[in-house]
Amino acid sequence: MLSYRHSFHAGNHADVLKHFVLVQLLQYLNQKAKPYFVVDTHAGAGLYALDHSHAVKNAEYEEGIAKLLASNNLPEPLKDYVQLVKRFNPNGGLLHYPGSPLIAQALMRPDDRLRLFELHPADSKLLEQNFEHDRHVKIEPSDGFAGLKAYLPPPPRRALVLIDPPYEVKDDYKTVVNTLKDALKRFSTGTYAVWYPMLQREESQELPEKLKRLDITHWLHVGLQVTTPTPDGFGMHGSGLFIINPPWTLHATLKAVLPFLTKTLGQDDGASYLLEQQTS
Repeated sequence: MLSYRHSFHAGNHADVLKHFVLVQLLQYLNQKAKPYFVVDTHAGAGLYALDHSHAVKNAEYEEGIAKLLASNNLPEPLKDYVQLVKRFNPNGGLLHYPGSPLIAQALMRPDDRLRLFELHPADSKLLEQNFEHDRHVKIEPSDGFAGLKAYLPPPPRRALVLIDPPYEVKDDYKTVVNTLKDALKRFSTGTYAVWYPMLQREESQELPEKLKRLDITHWLHVGLQVTTPTPDGFGMHGSGLFIINPPWTLHATLKAVLPFLTKTLGQDDGASYLLEQQTS
């Protein structure tokens, strides 16, 4: 199935959580001089016009990044992420939102490498256009689940892998687990960040527990619920990230920021967050 387009959801609460954490992960990798790879298995288009018909239809960014841009009391760790978004809107306002690929490109160094997979033909073409002059980026219009194994282990033995599928079909949940099992056999010391939607469906609720049972010793699980689940079970009420081999600093950073995100992005009394980790 190739019906999913992230342009309908760009800049929403899930993007805020995902991309804030992505900035934290990249900044941590940048503390060491040795180069690294970033592999994005479901890269999307890379950049989203918020005045485009897709984004305008639901205007989800108004309940996400727009609220952070309007805040006068951002916690310090959030400022780098918000400033990065502002770089894509140099005239002020909010007309563009950068996806994971452009956020990564903005923070990576000259010797680091970015590998992007995108199967949707329209988004893959846009992705190519957004990176046509960057020789450090390789784009593959193919299945990122299957293609990941070709880059593991990466030559520098340092890597961040972002796994962010649309979960259009139930099999995506199973494929995430199987993909990680294989990836960890090939490269057990890499950092892996898995995004998932909070839904009232069994597959979504069980995914974090299945990931905890992988052959791993260090993990962090963060979730942000922005609204009470609907009685009919329809729609996404939040999102989460499961991170394998996270930076040791990330738990404290999230602990400081999550109350602010919950208050700022919460849409009703059901807003809440979760934060748990295993360190050994």
